[in-house]
Amino acid sequence: MITGIVVALPQELKTLTTQKIVKGQCVFLNKTLVLAYSGAGVSNAEASAKLLIAQGATRLISWGCAGALSTGLQSGDLVLADTLITSEDETIAVNADWHRHVKAVLEKLACESKFALRCGSLLESKTLVSTSHDKQHKHHKTKAIALDMESVAIAKVAQHHALPFLAIRAIADPVTMDLPQAVSHALNQQGDIELGKLLSYLLWHPSELKSLITLGQHFNAAKKTLKLITKELEHLAPELA
Repeated sequence: MITGIVVALPQELKTLTTQKIVKGQCVFLNKTLVLAYSGAGVSNAEASAKLLIAQGATRLISWGCAGALSTGLQSGDLVLADTLITSEDETIAVNADWHRHVKAVLEKLACESKFALRCGSLLESKTLVSTSHDKQHKHHKTKAIALDMESVAIAKVAQHHALPFLAIRAIADPVTMDLPQAVSHALNQQGDIELGKLLSYLLWHPSELKSLITLGQHFNAAKKTLKLITKELEHLAPELA
């Protein structure tokens, strides 16, 4: 079986490979792992999932970072979603056998490497959720423990093709944190941060620098956890019945 992995952001991509991949394209890491760099957002994730299947992928993983909705999650914690919740409040279950296997592998690694592993629902958000208030409201409404923008889109493609799916996401921003306004200002329609806009905003709002540094520290904690898991990728993809 060939496992296809979708990542949205260049920083997430670096947790898996040092190879240069153009956004919207994919590369084989070995004979059984193929990686696609989608870019952020629903349409990009959907297109990359379809590309991976066209390249022979027989199961899909959504890989990267997520925002916490539960106060029980801190930056660097790992979420192995057991259910996905769409923006229309529909639920999508992951493959139970695959989830059980990966959970066992990651529980052992978490014990050895001292990071927290959490299972629960992952919520789809089609827009950036930037305030702690909004994140807490979504948790109260849905009981989801984290959210991202791409996993549901990938899961829907897998579901359409009757393929197994998993979402493996490390927490980048805790629920108590408001994202810096500079991030929202610099985010373009493709879901990318435009450096020029970010620097321009900081020039006029220097007080934002501290919160950006804090966010960077949280993001680095998430990337550290993802890199720890990368060495176990071969063990995360058993033959499934």
